[in-house]
Amino acid sequence: MAFNKSSKRGLKIIIVGCGKVGRTLVDRLSKEGHDIVVIDKNQDRIDNLTNLYDIMGIQGNGASYSIQVEAGIKDADLIIAVTNSDELNLLCCTIAKQVGDCASIARVRNPDYSKEISYLQEKLGLVMIINPELEAAREISSILSLPSTLEVSSFAHGQAELVEFQIEEGNVLDGLTIRDLSSNISSKVLITAVKRGNDIVIPTGDFILRADDIVSAVGARRFARTFLYEIGFKTRQVKDCLIVGGGKASFYLAKLLLQARINVRIIERNKERCEELSIALPKATIINGDGGDESLLREEGIEYVESFVPLTGIDEENILLTLYANQVSNAKVVTKVNRISFDNVLSQLNLGSVVYPRHITAESIIAYVRAKSASGDGDDILTLYHLFDQKVEAIEFNISEKSKAVGVPFSVLQFKDNVLIAFINRNGTIIIPSGSDTIEVGDTVMVVTTHTGFATILDTLR
Repeated sequence: MAFNKSSKRGLKIIIVGCGKVGRTLVDRLSKEGHDIVVIDKNQDRIDNLTNLYDIMGIQGNGASYSIQVEAGIKDADLIIAVTNSDELNLLCCTIAKQVGDCASIARVRNPDYSKEISYLQEKLGLVMIINPELEAAREISSILSLPSTLEVSSFAHGQAELVEFQIEEGNVLDGLTIRDLSSNISSKVLITAVKRGNDIVIPTGDFILRADDIVSAVGARRFARTFLYEIGFKTRQVKDCLIVGGGKASFYLAKLLLQARINVRIIERNKERCEELSIALPKATIINGDGGDESLLREEGIEYVESFVPLTGIDEENILLTLYANQVSNAKVVTKVNRISFDNVLSQLNLGSVVYPRHITAESIIAYVRAKSASGDGDDILTLYHLFDQKVEAIEFNISEKSKAVGVPFSVLQFKDNVLIAFINRNGTIIIPSGSDTIEVGDTVMVVTTHTGFATILDTLR
């Protein structure tokens, strides 16, 4: 099979597996102009995607040499294996490396492999191994470390944090302009984006913050936290967490929370799984029961627990448990949503912090694909997050070579509208830039924008 004629910067990509993550990747990557072939054993899944998107589909085993050749592996730039089987994903990538000269990415979720990721990646020659459950657990853990936030994202290898929070009535920020922020707040942070109702704004200095605005702010990690403290938000991590569901994400989350000295209880209905978790997590309390049983939840103290995380395999159950917890307790609740894609509807339910494993997976892969399509090596984008229902992108660029963006004061550079340079990371020091600052080779630079598709720092310029 020959690929369709691709756009100037489009890559030839094979995606093996048309489940939740595969569908999300097809949606995002096809919109960015890449040439895609999907492989899946289920013809109905293929038909659903090929009817919606301008892509090709092949029914069969993605680890089959002949199927990969038919899909165009010899001319492909990248293969992404996201089937439900870790072993099959690794085999797909191994065969692809033997047949073609393409980069490869595998989804690997089993905790048995989690300690061997670096080894597997190096020995099999993979550019990336992605674990959605582990990444979701890390995101939830970050939120529980700052429970007054809706979302916490790390940049600059953890040196900088972007925090998302909602302004309450009477808060010091209510009625304050962005320009006056520095004279009222000592912490060096930058307001990067504001959601007001259905509108998203990259604010200028005269923008006035209001109660109920959802705000994202970025700064050095210590300043992001002191900023929240200064404006009256709690910055102490939670003391305990009640988790419903004992799957992979629960295991990873419990492990992270226990390392942070947070007490963990897990409710799991499968007795055999409870026994496995008891052995794997000896410091956690494992309860065998139905997490959807109101009397059991009350018995386990849902009314008094500091945080509650429903991690069942059913989105609807997670959402109902969140709504119930919000009704009967003051717990910080984080909801994992795997399958449901009605983001606008979910945002109306006031669920608070919502984590989407499929989006986390897609963002890591898209960051690599964008950078590879621009430079060929995939190193230009270090981090990519989508904010506010995918309407805003926060991108951390690696400045690896001299260009017309380097060495020129920001006051002279002409950036596109709705582009904000949020920080410069220079040798581990986070700089909130002024007009006299410049970008230099070796820096990483974070950009917040309502545009989509930026692959290098030059894309931000007019």
